[in-house]
Amino acid sequence: MKSFDAKYDEALLTGTTIVVPVYNGAPTIADLARRVTETMVGAGDWELVFVVDGSPDDSWGVVERLASQFGHVRGINMFRNFGQHNALLAGIRSARFDVVITMDDDLQHRPETIPVMLAELTDQVDLVYGHSPDEEHASWRNATSRIAKAAMGASIGGKMARDSSAFRAFRTSLRTGFTRVEDPYVSIDVLLSWVTTRYTTAVTPMDPRLIGESAYTFRKLIRHTVNMVTGYSTKPLRFVTWLGFCMALFGFGVLVYVIAVYALSDSDVPGFAFLSSLISILAGTQLFGLGVIGEYLGRMHFRSMQRPPYAVRQIVGDRSGPSDS
Repeated sequence: MKSFDAKYDEALLTGTTIVVPVYNGAPTIADLARRVTETMVGAGDWELVFVVDGSPDDSWGVVERLASQFGHVRGINMFRNFGQHNALLAGIRSARFDVVITMDDDLQHRPETIPVMLAELTDQVDLVYGHSPDEEHASWRNATSRIAKAAMGASIGGKMARDSSAFRAFRTSLRTGFTRVEDPYVSIDVLLSWVTTRYTTAVTPMDPRLIGESAYTFRKLIRHTVNMVTGYSTKPLRFVTWLGFCMALFGFGVLVYVIAVYALSDSDVPGFAFLSSLISILAGTQLFGLGVIGEYLGRMHFRSMQRPPYAVRQIVGDRSGPSDS
């Protein structure tokens, strides 16, 4: 971990927008704002943007109080819950400064490691992922996250997918590559991969979650995985194509086997169980293929409806000039 003197810190931290999606974050975001402010002390222009994603608790009330207390805090309130990545997209598009930091609202990402992230954002790097040396989630969550990252690898490449995390630092100018994206099933990491492959990682230890539970249930993680695979990659369609080809070869081989047995032994291949299992395999393959194609058709249907990825109800602390430090 690098050390920074005060003068270098000020230059490093100036011009940063920190975006935090909020869901059931009322118990933690005030402490988060305090720690971020202490980390950014001495910096010039910067801002902390809380995007309240239809949270059922008093998160928006806390954000309003923070915005009135701190000039560098802004709040964006969604009409309903659109999802973490959709909330991030709203915050990224509203960013006013040259670098964007994204982090969670549960205090697992340490605000004190923001300078470490920014130090890695050199002229040769556009995107930095924070990497924790230890896994802080439950075993099922870690396993499901690995599955999700493997699925993401179909869209953005395996190495970048494995290194990805919710703690990111990147140049705000990258958003020009996805200004026209209006996908309700958005993935920020996939969008960033469209624009740059110049990324690196920084060691940023995570703290255990002390308050509340993660909004990412097993079902939501699986759904997010399916959305990434079918929304940003054609590999499932290619897989179905090859599966159909292999099953056709299998069926042809079975036909040759049946004819050969009949010709050589003048007897029928024993029958109903063999034929029924063969039909079940072929029918299951067809239904699987139709299901994958149906997923793609569903994505096209939602996109043709121009369903918005998010809708903003209210903004507080919005200013055109530099924020107060």
